[in-house]
Amino acid sequence: MLAVSLLVCATCWSVSSGEGSYMARALRLMSETPLIDGHNDLPWQLRKQFNNQLDKVDLNTLETTHTNIPKIKTGRLGAQFWSAYVPCESQYKDAIRQTLEQIDVIHRVCQKYPNTFMLATSSQDIVEAFSHNKTASLIGVEGGHSIDSSLGTLRTLYHLGVRYMTLTHSCNTPWADNWLVDTGSEPSQHNGLSPFGKRLIVEMNRMGMLIDLSHVTVSVMQQVLDMSKAPVIFSHSSAFTVCPHKRNVPDEILKRVNETGGIVMVNFYNDYVTCSHKATLANVADHFDHIRKVAGAGIIGFGGDYDGVARLPEGLEDVSKVPHLVAELLRRGWSDLEVKATLGNNLLRVLKRAEEIRDSLSKLSPDDVPIPYDEVKNSCRTGDAYSNSGAFPSLSITALFLTLPLQTLILLSAP
Repeated sequence: MLAVSLLVCATCWSVSSGEGSYMARALRLMSETPLIDGHNDLPWQLRKQFNNQLDKVDLNTLETTHTNIPKIKTGRLGAQFWSAYVPCESQYKDAIRQTLEQIDVIHRVCQKYPNTFMLATSSQDIVEAFSHNKTASLIGVEGGHSIDSSLGTLRTLYHLGVRYMTLTHSCNTPWADNWLVDTGSEPSQHNGLSPFGKRLIVEMNRMGMLIDLSHVTVSVMQQVLDMSKAPVIFSHSSAFTVCPHKRNVPDEILKRVNETGGIVMVNFYNDYVTCSHKATLANVADHFDHIRKVAGAGIIGFGGDYDGVARLPEGLEDVSKVPHLVAELLRRGWSDLEVKATLGNNLLRVLKRAEEIRDSLSKLSPDDVPIPYDEVKNSCRTGDAYSNSGAFPSLSITALFLTLPLQTLILLSAP
């Protein structure tokens, strides 16, 4: 009996020791390379629970969210794209105001907790924040309805620190189709992108704002991949082959993301992980494995969607648990180089490339041609600015078109 007990104990010790070694390796890699997460909805929770009144909440002790400062520290969160999200119901109404309020609360969180967060607007800022043991805080706008079909508003958001925009949420905009079109539950309005939507892609490239293709149709994905000079991101989407949900990314798009140097940041929402209400950490790792198999580790990132979803996998219940997923990838045979790429180096590469494209287009003037009024006319919108807008693009836009490849010009002129 003693011999059996010793054998059992030895076996337990071996398993525990093995798991501990993977975790130790994971934490070492996370100390060398920032974990950059593509999507966290804590700002929306601050709005829902506290109406953005930060004096009524302490992020050191908050327990009603997936994210707080102790969980961030335990989870080794090096950089976070905080989502400035407002619901589709705000479209044509007060979406811009609500979006500005969400951007404001992200800025104020960084100001209130300067020892934890550093507002970041560039790849270099992420590196600097990581060197000071702070979480680089970037802003992503989730949903093109937030700009009210205005390129001037888009540019204003960039000046306020926004570094990606998800082209749609779960509603069409006057210029892009959302993912529900692919389910058949909503009609297509644009067969992907409208002519204005294609101009918006060109303008986002010129500005250096990342194009986020989470929440859009496959047609929009294909059109953007055809024409964008900069690599794209999927800030919180998983692999369609593993879970055939229309919010996930099909294999043919994964391959194109690889060809164009972009990134797919894996979503942890159970419904997108297993297409059911239950999932585990291992199920999430399956998505990482599949994307690596189809398109390589060079396009993968983390896009947890914490505080934006109701169900999370066992083992990934909050932000603090992410190192366990890193350890699982190592256990599955991922190399240190692959893990570091997935942690943050892939996103840093994508953001740097977008910045390079921006700099190469710096002599081009902003696109100031408004969307055709008939495409946005409604009872909540005035048409004063359209009286002298004319029918032709400005000289700056004509010059911009002359710099584009023939394939892109064809896309821009398509209905």
